[in-house]
Amino acid sequence: MINMARPVMEKGEIDAVIRVMESGMLAHGPEVVAFEEEFSRYCGSKYGAAVSSGTSAIHLALAALGIGPGDEVITTSFSFIASATPVLFLGAKPVFTDIDRRTFNMDPESLRNRITDRTKAIIPVHLYGQTANMKRILEIANEIPVLEDCAQAHGAIHDDKMAGSMGKAGMFSFYPTKNMTTGEGGMVISEDEEFIESIRMLRNHGQAARYDHHEVGYNLRMTSISAAIGRVQLTKLEKRNSARARNARILDEGLKGIDGIVTPYVEPGNRHVYHQYTIRVEKDRDGLSGFLSGNGIGNKVFYPTTIPSSPAMKKVSIGTYPRAEEATKQVLSLPVHPSLTEDEVAKVVDTVRLARKGA
Repeated sequence: MINMARPVMEKGEIDAVIRVMESGMLAHGPEVVAFEEEFSRYCGSKYGAAVSSGTSAIHLALAALGIGPGDEVITTSFSFIASATPVLFLGAKPVFTDIDRRTFNMDPESLRNRITDRTKAIIPVHLYGQTANMKRILEIANEIPVLEDCAQAHGAIHDDKMAGSMGKAGMFSFYPTKNMTTGEGGMVISEDEEFIESIRMLRNHGQAARYDHHEVGYNLRMTSISAAIGRVQLTKLEKRNSARARNARILDEGLKGIDGIVTPYVEPGNRHVYHQYTIRVEKDRDGLSGFLSGNGIGNKVFYPTTIPSSPAMKKVSIGTYPRAEEATKQVLSLPVHPSLTEDEVAKVVDTVRLARKGA
């Protein structure tokens, strides 16, 4: 089976974990501080706060802005539900936009139509490894804080700026299938030191110092073991992103010209890091998916429903999102991860072509 993802832990990561375990400092410690500095610097930001997950990164960034009941936060209708649930954690209301049909990211004009005097933050999602159109989004947002959901975009670039460095903050996930991992974990980065200090307090029971609780906080810290893994993974991120891009180029060339299949579109000025290689299948997506699975090719639909259509959102979601709803019926992600050999990528291409030939 050619799998959709293959998290790689090598000797460097194993040695780093052993070093931390032998040190006895397993919870928050110097490893976390070093990882915060190294990752935020890589992303082009001054400050970082490491946390327990990508979801907690969004939650804490919103909490640090003071988001609460009566407020609205705008995000995309086409993403994983964790792009919206932290808004509900804080008693605020998520409001959804439709998407750009080519990139699957937040449509700026749809965003413009959703802004009200209750809008207190905007969360564009850099889906599948390509940034949203941040230039237009920031123009439309004006003074409304923009929080970038970068869970799938480690190392992605928009107009020479790294994902996470363009808005008020960037929020990352280090889940095992991401472009880099800490096992589980997340990070908030920002140029605003006071904002990051607020997140650092909130993640640690609201403490400014031991037993000095300034706010009602949470227990959402990153462990030293996770940070040690992340520090090693970060040194390999550029090489692995390059391998993803190489595999994507082979897929682009091999799938070109197949009737009813649209390969990923990359906006001019963007560096796509291909967290997922997602095609649009305009006819019988499920038939193609089944054929691939039956022939040993991993594939997956990210995402088969919009966020607003989820039962969890039934009390807050209104409106229609025709481009996002169309995408749920057509998107299909193919293997692109950096552990693939060129022969394996070629087999993916050949199997797709064989499926379409018999369709």
